[in-house]
Amino acid sequence: MVNISVKRKRCRWVLGALIAVLVAYAVASRTSPRIGETNKPCQCDRDTPKYSGMVEDCCCDYETVDRLNKEVLHPSLQELVKTSFFRYFKVKLWCDCPFWPDDGMCRLRDCSVCECPESEFPESFKKPNRGLSSDDLICQEGKPQAAVDRTLDNKAFRGWTVSDNPWTNDDETDNEEMTYVNLQLNPERYTGYIGPSAGRIWDAIYSENCPKYPSEELCQEERILYKLISGLHSSITIHIASDYLLDETTNSWGQNISLLYDRVLRYPDRVRNLYFTYLFVLRAVTKAADYLETADYDTGNPIEDLKTKSLIKQLLYNPKLQAACPIPFDEAKLWKGQSGPELKLKIQNQFRNISALMDCVGCEKCRLWGKLQVLGLGTALKILFTVNGQENLGQTLELQRNEVIALLNLLNRLSESVTFIHEVGPSTEKIMEGQISGPDPCWFQRIWTSVFEGPAPSCPLQKLKSYLVSIKPSPENCPLKNCPLKRICASLRQRCASLRQRCASC
Repeated sequence: MVNISVKRKRCRWVLGALIAVLVAYAVASRTSPRIGETNKPCQCDRDTPKYSGMVEDCCCDYETVDRLNKEVLHPSLQELVKTSFFRYFKVKLWCDCPFWPDDGMCRLRDCSVCECPESEFPESFKKPNRGLSSDDLICQEGKPQAAVDRTLDNKAFRGWTVSDNPWTNDDETDNEEMTYVNLQLNPERYTGYIGPSAGRIWDAIYSENCPKYPSEELCQEERILYKLISGLHSSITIHIASDYLLDETTNSWGQNISLLYDRVLRYPDRVRNLYFTYLFVLRAVTKAADYLETADYDTGNPIEDLKTKSLIKQLLYNPKLQAACPIPFDEAKLWKGQSGPELKLKIQNQFRNISALMDCVGCEKCRLWGKLQVLGLGTALKILFTVNGQENLGQTLELQRNEVIALLNLLNRLSESVTFIHEVGPSTEKIMEGQISGPDPCWFQRIWTSVFEGPAPSCPLQKLKSYLVSIKPSPENCPLKNCPLKRICASLRQRCASLRQRCASC
């Protein structure tokens, strides 16, 4: 009997010593560097961005774009779009879908838009406009937050020259069916517009009007059209994810990183297309610098109008922008060869169809930002490919006021998206990809894989932890029945029971 008890004591000491060695090894592996390593983190792995090098089909690299956007473009654009001239956008909000008239969305015209009588329409520029009633809000397709706030301040507006844009649907002329909207009161964010109606819009854009990509048969011009639409789509999704209604009961808004990752970040091409679209629109703005510098920004407020002109000049002629990225995109290499004019006409018709599809959007606020940004993209196409080109040397640039407003607001939207991706993207990818790949292995599993070949078994300590934190532990439900540490588990159960008795007697 004495020998048996001695052997048991020795086994306990051996088992205890083994556990102590394993714990010491695990602690040392966390705190001590391996041979040839230092305690400093790897600068290459930490500092090397996921997107680097030249942006495809552009003349700037990702690092330069991020730096210029942070130091120059984003701050200037944020101020510019808040001025009276760029704050107001004239738009026809009621739906008149030319593609599926039986869809039922046009029934929203009578309940979602508060139109002023024709005799009172000019006065709505000078005095506050009546907002939507609660009944008007709930009839909007999607959610009440999808309705547009039409509140205006007492600013006077001037007209602008009507000029044709071959890239957009010619349905935005100045008439009684259009109304001014304060963009600052109607931010682009989550509206609750989801489901088949929203999906139908994007399906029609990609399947019917936008060339399928990637394809070896696509020429550069067709590929660029796809990338522009994809980049715009990414930007819209980013704004929805960055300002999302997290809890409708408490009206809590915040970032939806899961949506951001699932819709944009997990597809690197969508991020690349966002950067491409940003540089494409930026090139259009810089190419139209002479026109934009001399344009009339009169709103009846001389002080603010001077500020608008000053901000425009700061944006167009910033020395950092001119030195680092003077030509963001080179449009001169497109539309070459005998088929150039025919190809341009084909892509123009495709983009016009896309602009007309914005009338089919069932959410009023989504329709507002969809029309503005598609018009802005169409204005960029007009600047780069319609005037001042080699085939139109004698043609002068003429832009409508609405086109200038849409162009600069679109550039600001893209700038915000690039900023958000640069600041939030890496951490979001780490969080989401960590959840997908599962938790890091425990020290027991790391020791196993370093000693033996093949995957490590389930960590016994994780099972022990799960058991100890369970509500009603019992020996019958112990997860460690087939584990070498079963005796430790039993001993811990006994000690826990003893502690409970002592506590109960206190």
